[in-house]
Amino acid sequence: MGQAVVEFRSVSKWYGQVIGLNNLSLELPPGVTGLLGPNGSGKSTLLQLATGQLRPSQGEVRVLGHRPRGRAGLNRYIGLCPEQDAFFEWMTGREFLRTCALLGGLGRRGARAAADRALERVGMTEHAGRAIRGYSKGMRQRIKLAQAIVHDPIVLFLDEPLNGTDPVARRELIDAIVEWGATGRTVLVSSHVFHEVQAVTRSIVLLNRGRLVAQGDVRQIRDLIDSHPHRIVLRSPRLRELAARLVACDDIVGIDLRRNDGTLVVETRLPDRFYSRLVELALDGGTPVEEVYSDDDNLEAVFKYLVTT
Repeated sequence: MGQAVVEFRSVSKWYGQVIGLNNLSLELPPGVTGLLGPNGSGKSTLLQLATGQLRPSQGEVRVLGHRPRGRAGLNRYIGLCPEQDAFFEWMTGREFLRTCALLGGLGRRGARAAADRALERVGMTEHAGRAIRGYSKGMRQRIKLAQAIVHDPIVLFLDEPLNGTDPVARRELIDAIVEWGATGRTVLVSSHVFHEVQAVTRSIVLLNRGRLVAQGDVRQIRDLIDSHPHRIVLRSPRLRELAARLVACDDIVGIDLRRNDGTLVVETRLPDRFYSRLVELALDGGTPVEEVYSDDDNLEAVFKYLVTT
């Protein structure tokens, strides 16, 4: 089917009475494509079908021209960064990546070299000798990405790859994803945060309740989404100082200081400017930002609009 690397042909997946995907037809060419949808929209089901973890209830899935289910040899060409953590916690980061490289079909010498390259690419060389059980959430995300690329796959599936990272790590990982797509790989990045997806690609796929809502260039829905205030959650050991610095910014329309869970909720209509400022705040050392993520509220409103109009 043309230049499609990943193909879904009238695919449905249901779990008893629950529908995960509903009659989905989709083609993904080389490059980076963003898979966008609120939690529960079917993104993880789509990725599990594409990587052969699930069998479709109806329809056909093909990756590189083959059905992924039950085809172990195809795993040599596919990389997956899952949303959930699944590590051998007692291993060091380097040991874990070498093991993944061996499982990916590389020899011992090749596995050592591949692990070192992957560690460097995700900025984890300095921490490679530490046990994974002692890693922060951001470090664990970096190692998950490293294991997805350690065997140099042709197709990459990344499920919420930036979840829980600090602003500096987020910027570095975004640059890495863009680079992977530029080398000719096919990269599918799943997220419920619109501006994470927009940072890595202009080509997006929108899912809601297991259905394909829209597919195309990001400009086609940018104006619609920006009409809703974006709610962004920040975690910092100095919440009051951070709130004081942000409240003076003209792009901020609201701030909610949630002292009970150590987070700050910011509402903005100019998220691009806000995310750029976060990197500066994280680097100046005065008001550290440990974690940033987006609430689902604005996306839910947009998807309801798209589905009903």
